[in-house]
Amino acid sequence: MTRAVTPSLDDRFGANTHLHPPREWGDLRVEHRRIDPGSLKPAAMHCVVTTVALVGRAPFEREANKVLRRGVIEQGMASIDPIGLEETVSRIKAPVEFLHMYLAPAAFDFSAEADFDLDPAKTRLAFAGGVTDPLLVQIAIALRAIVSRPEEVTDRLFVDGARSMLVAHLLSKYRHDRWQHHGAEPDLDPRRLARVMNYIENHFAEPLALAELAEQACLSEYHFCRLFKKATGLSPHRYVTERRIRDAQARLARGRASMGEVALEAGFGSQSNFNRLFRRHTGMTPRQFRTEQRG
Repeated sequence: MTRAVTPSLDDRFGANTHLHPPREWGDLRVEHRRIDPGSLKPAAMHCVVTTVALVGRAPFEREANKVLRRGVIEQGMASIDPIGLEETVSRIKAPVEFLHMYLAPAAFDFSAEADFDLDPAKTRLAFAGGVTDPLLVQIAIALRAIVSRPEEVTDRLFVDGARSMLVAHLLSKYRHDRWQHHGAEPDLDPRRLARVMNYIENHFAEPLALAELAEQACLSEYHFCRLFKKATGLSPHRYVTERRIRDAQARLARGRASMGEVALEAGFGSQSNFNRLFRRHTGMTPRQFRTEQRG
């Protein structure tokens, strides 16, 4: 039985993406890479690949097993790609430093049977993308420290322990049946909400797409709309419109810009659209509002 984990992936990622030489210990291979913006070649997973983002933040688009996902990769975010996963699209828009941990199928056999009383032949992991898992981050940081320095005689024992912990954790938390039943529900926590609000504040005068806002929250557009309204009481569209109205009111009160200039600078695109939305939200036309502000 071969012990090799995977052939070189330099053809996919590029040989110049290595931050340190890859290291392989039996059925575990570790690669520390910096991936630049762009697209990767399609790939099919022949081993279990656990990836942790260590440095950087980047919007991404990924299609795996015919499911398209968009979001933002952030430091500490992890993904688990099971054997057989077919990735047809993978692209990021900014550089990110990753640690890839490749586990051969044999790595799971003993633990599945001895630790979980599972039939290895019937045990499979789920595809889990964009998860926040502190233990995976701890393991990745520890292994990065190993591969970033010259090899030491004590490394093997440490790596064996890290590999055992990684295998047991994946089997415990990310088995296909367990992940489907206990998978985390989408969440718009205060940190994500603050990131969305900050993005709106910086871009409300520009044409905004729902996908852009959902991307900031690392959610699908469907879940983002529902959770944003739950958190703010407004739909994303209504919230952005009201932010533009407030900006327009401030510009009108200052009284220096024309109606057309206010419409464009506040993000309404045209004066007719501005007039219609302003009246709907305030009960008066922009000109009436300016007159009232002037007393």
